[in-house]
Amino acid sequence: MESIIQRLDIRRQLIALTFPIFIETLLIMLAGFVDVFMLSRVSDSAVAAVGLANQVLMLVYMVFMIGVMGVTVVCSQYIGAKDEHGFVKTISAAVAYNIFVGIVTGIFFTFFTPELIVFLDTRAELVDNATVYFEIAGGFSILVCMNMTYSGIMRSCNLARYPMYVSVVANILNIFGNYVLIFGKFGFPELGVQGAAISTVFSRVVACSLLFYAIKRQKVRDSIFRNMFPFPMDKLRKIMKIGLPGAGEMFSYSLSQTVIVYLVNKLGTEALAARTYLVNIITFIFLFSLSLGQASAIIVGQLAGRKRKDAALKLGSFSLKIAVSVSVALSFCLALAGGRVMPLLTDNANIIALCLTILWIDVVLEVGRAVNILGGRMLSAVGNPEFAFVVGVIVMWGVATLGAYVFGLYLGYGLVGMWICFAADECLRAVFIWRHWASQKWAKKSLIHAD
Repeated sequence: MESIIQRLDIRRQLIALTFPIFIETLLIMLAGFVDVFMLSRVSDSAVAAVGLANQVLMLVYMVFMIGVMGVTVVCSQYIGAKDEHGFVKTISAAVAYNIFVGIVTGIFFTFFTPELIVFLDTRAELVDNATVYFEIAGGFSILVCMNMTYSGIMRSCNLARYPMYVSVVANILNIFGNYVLIFGKFGFPELGVQGAAISTVFSRVVACSLLFYAIKRQKVRDSIFRNMFPFPMDKLRKIMKIGLPGAGEMFSYSLSQTVIVYLVNKLGTEALAARTYLVNIITFIFLFSLSLGQASAIIVGQLAGRKRKDAALKLGSFSLKIAVSVSVALSFCLALAGGRVMPLLTDNANIIALCLTILWIDVVLEVGRAVNILGGRMLSAVGNPEFAFVVGVIVMWGVATLGAYVFGLYLGYGLVGMWICFAADECLRAVFIWRHWASQKWAKKSLIHAD
């Protein structure tokens, strides 16, 4: 009876943590969707330019995820082990790492965007808009870095409601800023893509300030910056142990998607705009899996810190089944509703028809994606991120990227052929991830026992 009660308590904790993460992630994704929706009133080329820029920026943000994923997992295990000193030192190491990385990336986009535009072989009609978005949003990318870090820390402490509140404020500011600066309201100039970038940066400044205040007030009373000296290199190594392979898989995925965007660009502006619309819509489907995956990873990490790996296995398997069920249901509903959704975004009949076909293919893709999101996060949480990294690199490049070229360009099946390859990639990786989790080989791993 006691074990049943404990299991129910853990599941209630999972639900309580998932909800604010879901709302926060929804609002973050909604901000990107609002940018696309408002820019679609300017032109399809503006949407395509921002889509191209954001794909590259997402690749850069994967470098930030090394510190974010690492600090979330390591802090979760220290909380489970009730080690306050290790917890604070881990935060200090993560903040120092991400400040450095954020400054370097900001300098890169400020001074080397023209070279990047040439390297991407950007279509002529997209160059001006892509350049201005890179320079503004990319130049201030340190804000993304710090927001991700602070949010991860709060979540690991079971305080996910605070990042959720901050996201509400940031989203409202972003929507209002877009309206004013994109379309030139209240006496401001009509800036288009430049206005969207400025609004995004301003909302991120506010979010960063509020998250730092929340951490200091609610959890870390000691100075984060003072605990950087002497620098806690042992904590940084733990962060890297989790973050490098965990974020490495995400980096490989984003790099693969960047190559795919390059290939889609060869199909024409309509195909690139269609992909941008699809990515922004479909993101809302796997939003639940992302939220549940983050919540599950935090609780699984805490259970691992308390040496309760049997409980971690049961919770993980429960979460995987829920994520798959919800993802399939949502993707099927979106495919049915596609005829009503797409005309809200564009009046281009070719883009609409292309998107409607791909939405049905995506129903299959989301099955695999849900398993990969949940499984990868939880394997990282128990100290075994290497498996998902190796499988991810091999399959996503061998099936998704190579397949996109062969079926999309060489054989001439276009974006539809590419999406079929994406679905095959996700589902094949899911088979390996699910089997590895069920095998419990990860149970031999450990992370904080050496402290």
